[in-house]
Amino acid sequence: MKRDQQVINPGATLGVLGGGQLGRMFAEAAHRLGYHVHTYSDEANSPCGQVAEREFVGAYDDIEAIREFARTVDVVTFEFENICSAAAQAIEEIVQVHPSGQVLHISQHRLREKSTLAEAGLPVTPFRPVRTSGELQKAIQELGTPSILKTASGGYDGKGQVTVPNADAAESAWKELGEVEAILEQRIDFKCEVSYIGVRDSSGNFTGCGPIRNEHVNHILDLSVFPDPEMASVAEEARAIAQGVLEKLDVVGVMCVELFVTNDDRLLINEVAPRPHNSGHLTINACASSQFDQQVRAICGLPLGEMTPLKPAAMVNLLGDVWEQGAPNWSAALERPSVSLHLYGKKEPRAGRKMGHLTAIGETSKSVVDTVIQARLSLQSK
Repeated sequence: MKRDQQVINPGATLGVLGGGQLGRMFAEAAHRLGYHVHTYSDEANSPCGQVAEREFVGAYDDIEAIREFARTVDVVTFEFENICSAAAQAIEEIVQVHPSGQVLHISQHRLREKSTLAEAGLPVTPFRPVRTSGELQKAIQELGTPSILKTASGGYDGKGQVTVPNADAAESAWKELGEVEAILEQRIDFKCEVSYIGVRDSSGNFTGCGPIRNEHVNHILDLSVFPDPEMASVAEEARAIAQGVLEKLDVVGVMCVELFVTNDDRLLINEVAPRPHNSGHLTINACASSQFDQQVRAICGLPLGEMTPLKPAAMVNLLGDVWEQGAPNWSAALERPSVSLHLYGKKEPRAGRKMGHLTAIGETSKSVVDTVIQARLSLQSK
């Protein structure tokens, strides 16, 4: 859908719902482009709040507080999608929101998301709704096992999902999730996971970055690399799928489309996120316009930038586990001149908590992966 969007020029104030690291990096990009940033978070001194000009603190379902926040900005975007639809609607009554509240409504609920994309003819993992014990048994019969049972809403980094190895384990898996509305997905035999960072403006112009190859540890993203020569054969299809998703949902802004690459090189959509994504952090160092630059451009009606990588890049997450043996040895990691350090301003390192990331750029995908992994290992050297 093409819509008229007035250009919001540098000097204006951008609002971001959510105070995490994605908001922080969005604010840093906005500042480089000459914008001011206000953030709304449920905690004070959030990573985004540390760099924004103004931080509003309140519950995400406090409609009046969110309205007060919206009145101070020229446009609002998200870095955290679990916002109630009433809050998004309240903002839209005051100022434009990109992506829209409708995109949020669809993408924050796995059944709505998968159903919408499937109806558009986009390749999604086979799924069935589960709202009752009877539906669960029918879904198991139709999809078979092993399969994965996920809560329809909430959950991230592996939370809110349970593997169902066989039919006898289905009921206990549903009880483990609290017998809430759920979705059963066929477990896909895949060789790797990739993501595509798609960007779309209000006129329907599309660009993006990917496919980015991702590796996970304990359901948390560990390593991303782009480009990966082994993914060249699926690059065109990944772009087409991502563009189809953003067009179907009428996204203005950034959306990450996560995909499985099957053993026979088919691509299946695992899930989407209506915001920048952890796997896209390497674009900060690898591309002329990062995913955060693109988010600012898209929501402000500015021409989209270029995301072709200047050099191969790889990123590893820094979780709180890195601090287990004391303060990391930052100097050891940064002895490698191609490595960049990004910390998020979180004060308490905890196991599994994303505290920052390292990115390396270089001449080949293999060399940057080796470099960034060795840089992370050296953080715990004394």
